Amino acid sequence: MIGIIDYGSGNFASVYNAVSTISNNIKTITKPEDFKEVSHIILPGVGSFLGAMKKIQELNLVKELERNVLGLKKPYLGICVGMQILANEGLEFGENEGLGWIEAKVEELKNERLPHVGWNEIEIEKQISILEGIEDKATFYFVNSFAIKEVNDDSMVVCTDYEERFVSVIQKENVFGVQFHPEKSQDYGIQLLKNFINL
Repeated sequence: MIGIIDYGSGNFASVYNAVSTISNNIKTITKPEDFKEVSHIILPGVGSFLGAMKKIQELNLVKELERNVLGLKKPYLGICVGMQILANEGLEFGENEGLGWIEAKVEELKNERLPHVGWNEIEIEKQISILEGIEDKATFYFVNSFAIKEVNDDSMVVCTDYEERFVSVIQKENVFGVQFHPEKSQDYGIQLLKNFINL
């Protein structure tokens, strides 16, 4: 059962629709007890780091999210802001604390053309399971002004260049994050979601 967290993020419906092309076993997570039935967890994200953290805290989801992902080791996929909040802190609208699952900071990209909107390549230096069947330099759809630029632990990362390099895919054990939007990335995006669901 694939659990997709609905905390009011604008792209919940598009992520749900993309996953539904792969699996009929989907559950919407809006409260702590919803985690019991699911084997995989997806956290979509559109908006700010601060906004996402506030919403999941208001819904009392953080403790159960940590218990299921860090304790029970259920596969987790964070999309866009859902990846960013894995970091220790985000610098959008001041310094804000994240989940702290990876040693990293979310910072604004140094580019006059923000937000970063549209198709861009990923640089796969080491293959990871959710990128099975996806080649180096594959293109995905991005919408972001902030990103993780450097990871300070043993997480495996894939990068993208937009005048400066930033982290576009991350894996730390059963925790995965993608800065781009697989639900808007056509065949490659569906392949990535399928790989995640098959973990």
